[in-house]
Amino acid sequence: MKTLLIIYHSITGGSKAMAQALAAGAGEEMDAEAGTKTLLLHASEATEQHVLQADGYVFVAPETLGSMAGLMKDFFDRTYYPVLNNINGRPYTVLVCAGSDGYGAVKQIQRIATGWRLNLIAEPIVVCTHAQTPGDILTQKIINPGDLERCHELGAAFANGLAMGLF
Repeated sequence: MKTLLIIYHSITGGSKAMAQALAAGAGEEMDAEAGTKTLLLHASEATEQHVLQADGYVFVAPETLGSMAGLMKDFFDRTYYPVLNNINGRPYTVLVCAGSDGYGAVKQIQRIATGWRLNLIAEPIVVCTHAQTPGDILTQKIINPGDLERCHELGAAFANGLAMGLF
């Protein structure tokens, strides 16, 4: 059975909405005959066993202070060494919700994925909310429908690729 593991953290709802849209797209492609499934987990719930048992990964996080948010880093801190050299070659991609460019978080996650020897199968999706003031930064985020659709389509494509054995 092929499993797409989506691990997310969200502070103001933007990353969670992106992860849910991706999971919905992947879920529409679920094929019982092919044995594919999608598992959506908050970073605080995900363990090394989840990582070891998955066939592909999507890491979804907010960017805070130019970096990946702390609970997402905690996930990587807890799981990095226990799975090192046991998931080489598996596919992954990244989604980031940010107030500005988001590429600090993308770069950090990609460096970790490089250490795990994962293969990037789609360019990261970065949604910029343009939140720059303390009030805007802390407010609940509503991701626009076009960006949610991009996440949905990526989920469908990733699930299809896993089911077809493309990666």
